[in-house]
Amino acid sequence: MSYRAPVSDIAFALKHAAGLKAALAEGLYGDLDEAMVDQVLVEAGRFAGDVIAPLNRVGDKFGTPFKDGVVTTPPGWKEAYTAWAAAGWNGVAAPAEFGGQDLPHAVNAACIEMWNSGAMAFGIGPVLTMAAIDALATHGSDDLKQRHLAQLISGEWMGTMQLTEPQAGSDVGALRTRAVRASDGTYRITGSKIFITYGEHDLTSNIIHFVLARLPDAPPGTKGLSLFLVPKIMADGTRNDVRAHSVEHKLGIHASPTCTMIYGDKGGAVGFLIGEENKGMHCMFTMMNRTRLAVGLQGVAIAELATQQALTYARDRKQGAAGAIIAYPDVKRMLLTMRALTGAARAICYATAVAIDRSQRGKTEAARKAGDQRASLLTPVAKAFSTDIGIEVASLGVQVHGGMGFIEETGAAQHYRDARIAAIYEGTNGIQAIDLVTRKVPLEGGNTVRRYLGELRETVKAVQASNAPAFGEAAARLGEAIDGLERVTQWLLAQKTSDATLAGATPYLRMFGHAAGGCMLADQALAALRDNGDGAARTALARFFAENIAVQTSGLERSITEGAQSITDAQAALAE
Repeated sequence: MSYRAPVSDIAFALKHAAGLKAALAEGLYGDLDEAMVDQVLVEAGRFAGDVIAPLNRVGDKFGTPFKDGVVTTPPGWKEAYTAWAAAGWNGVAAPAEFGGQDLPHAVNAACIEMWNSGAMAFGIGPVLTMAAIDALATHGSDDLKQRHLAQLISGEWMGTMQLTEPQAGSDVGALRTRAVRASDGTYRITGSKIFITYGEHDLTSNIIHFVLARLPDAPPGTKGLSLFLVPKIMADGTRNDVRAHSVEHKLGIHASPTCTMIYGDKGGAVGFLIGEENKGMHCMFTMMNRTRLAVGLQGVAIAELATQQALTYARDRKQGAAGAIIAYPDVKRMLLTMRALTGAARAICYATAVAIDRSQRGKTEAARKAGDQRASLLTPVAKAFSTDIGIEVASLGVQVHGGMGFIEETGAAQHYRDARIAAIYEGTNGIQAIDLVTRKVPLEGGNTVRRYLGELRETVKAVQASNAPAFGEAAARLGEAIDGLERVTQWLLAQKTSDATLAGATPYLRMFGHAAGGCMLADQALAALRDNGDGAARTALARFFAENIAVQTSGLERSITEGAQSITDAQAALAE
């Protein structure tokens, strides 16, 4: 199906839910203004819809054939990537010093959503290059920057992120890939990595791998890992000792090559240290946090695509006396759920991106610290909530299509297949939830999350003060959701880290997403009412979310505070 980038919705969410309008007014982005932002978004939307989207179905069918160590990308893939890179999209938020545009991460986040709505298998490749750029710019030596950053930013080369190994999975500390010091100051890397996205392809002349490995005298666990830059092609044009062994056959994103990588067939790949020895996880977290937000945006992207297709089908499909099936209340419920969840997840992701911008561009150390804490709090929610709803919305899209949704030709099934990986890679959603309750909620003794809850309450007050009948019971329902979230937050803080904390992590993250997302939709509705814009549509959506989705927080609260024991004591139910 065709994809039409919802540029007006994206711009509105950026400005009025994520806080971009306020940041622009503060001068956080220099002379950048709303008109310039709108221009970038319009052009990105055009490229995503006209160039990338037509390749989505082609890529799904063609896949990534692998022969003699070479990956062939689908027809049209290389031409689209070349045009995309030539237009400067790879460097939207990259440092101007090396050829980037130094635009806000928030603007780049909106672009990432559109690339991935066009074709998720296309959009994930550049995301990893962008994360590599951030890591190299932040932690790399001047020499490494001079030799690699410009080519990565221009898109002439692409980057990869390589952590996972067969025996380790999510336990990064169990990695076995080895690095040995060489006499010339470089390192020799040996070992293997699995599930490496775009580990091998034919889009660029070189691929720069960012690889976690362990030195012989390194301490155990994550504290003994170092990060290395490993080019596929060396500066003198020779091939480095790294190769793809195979490409995985996957449920979805068929056009994204997922590779098993081998290092050291001929004695070891040449690697260059990024940062300090045994400090690799610190450097890698720069990449991971960027990619976690980007993967959250993939969830939004798939949800948007599935929603567009379901709405079109429901308006056209005639059945029974009511005519088009969009007239049936249950179909309306599904479509409203799809649109509301997509809008809430979009706003959370964009707000995370604005927080990242504040952490880097804030005018005082205190402002930068506050931005960093907000970004830290929201990142696991952006990643996990958004990818969960990507799956749920894609599933609803299949349901709206009925039997036709289960048939590949309609495209609804592809969205569901593609969406499923996003909850798994870049840290499973369970890990994101554990990170939220054990590391992010306790920030500053809980004050970071308390301040955020206070801001959500201000939104509820504003809805109440609007006296707009169209909001219905939205203020009351959102207020109840925040009350419940605050109670559970205090309960979790009192538990410290325990089995009860871990058992309640996932429902807590969902509660957080419901409260935050509902308030952000309300923020947009309030802004539309003030501006005499499409206030009726945005208010109706905010009301639906509050009265039909945010109300689920009461059950989640009981699950967290009362249901933990039923999990920890349930071994008998799981015994053979």
